[in-house]
Amino acid sequence: MNGILGLGIGAAEMAVMIPLVAVTGGILIAVLKIIKGGGSQRNLRETSDETQLIQDIYHGLLKMEERVEALETLLLDREKKGGAQ
Repeated sequence: MNGILGLGIGAAEMAVMIPLVAVTGGILIAVLKIIKGGGSQRNLRETSDETQLIQDIYHGLLKMEERVEALETLLLDREKKGGAQ
């Protein structure tokens, strides 16, 4: 029995083969994504929808902040009038 699992492969060879297999697999996945292609348009549309939703929420929060400030002003005015009498 030579090497790991009796295959004649030593630790040094394994240390080179494992990253080589990982890099090759990563390149293969990247090539398949490029060939498939259509996913980018779908992702772009979803991102656009999410951006619009976030902008709507932001504008709604700005309006709510203005309303809260108006209510605070009304309450403070009411307290001043009530305290002065």
